[in-house]
Amino acid sequence: MAIVGFTINKMLTERQNAVKGKISIKNNVSIKNVEKADLSLGKARQDGLKFSFEFSCIYEPNIGQIIIEGDVLDLQDKKDVDEALTSWKKDKKLDPTLMRNVLNTVFGRCNVQALILSRDINLPPPIPIPSAVRSAAPKQ
Repeated sequence: MAIVGFTINKMLTERQNAVKGKISIKNNVSIKNVEKADLSLGKARQDGLKFSFEFSCIYEPNIGQIIIEGDVLDLQDKKDVDEALTSWKKDKKLDPTLMRNVLNTVFGRCNVQALILSRDINLPPPIPIPSAVRSAAPKQ
């Protein structure tokens, strides 16, 4: 239904070796746990889901890493909460639409944070940064 909360619980940034030569950056998000969340919005209590995640940027070969762990709170109907929890407990799978919303939130927030952290410890940005290029003068 709607993402109503985002919390970062842990950030690990580590540069192990100097950046030289060809490097590979692997970005990943994994959902570690899903549990029911009782959300108090105003005077009403509503059902929701708490998704615990781990976002990682691994710089290879053995250059460094950025790991961000946190939680996303998603407001859902009671029926949808029950279905999601049943599916998660059974085979660690969730509805693709629900997952898309959660993953987009994690990517949107964590990519920005990872970009800042990479700058602070002198690692290349984990996402492509737009750059200006010089173009030829227009012909008249």
